[in-house]
Amino acid sequence: MARTHPYPAFNFLVNLNGPVGPEEPLGGFSDVSGLGTEVTIAEYRNGNEKENRTRKVAGIFKASDVTLKRGVVDSADLWAWVQDTRTKGPDAQREVVITLRDEAGKSIQAWKLRGVVPMKYTAPTFAAKGGGDLALEELTLSAETIEFEKLG
Repeated sequence: MARTHPYPAFNFLVNLNGPVGPEEPLGGFSDVSGLGTEVTIAEYRNGNEKENRTRKVAGIFKASDVTLKRGVVDSADLWAWVQDTRTKGPDAQREVVITLRDEAGKSIQAWKLRGVVPMKYTAPTFAAKGGGDLALEELTLSAETIEFEKLG
């Protein structure tokens, strides 16, 4: 029987396909935002069209920028990827996979980002006031394309 209620948004994995594998995550991500794609539409009309309207023609598509956030852990993996992008250019591209899991931890569906490089790194905001704030780092990714895969 097909599931009739939505999956929770809090159970997901992020695989950056870098030196740290999916089985050895160094700090899970607390937020993933911006997953999406956009198709540009061109409007066109022949001069001898019978109806006074334009045609809508699908054009090129692009993947949206994706932002990842996580608490700072004893790892420099994100910064190392930024450095690789600065020095290696396109050779630093990776495939990034974000996988949604159900309540039992079973993988349900995945979004695969291809041709990915980090385009922005934001270090934590530091405040000496104390309290319960955590040091969070943020990485914005630029992807050439996005694909969707149903797993469950």
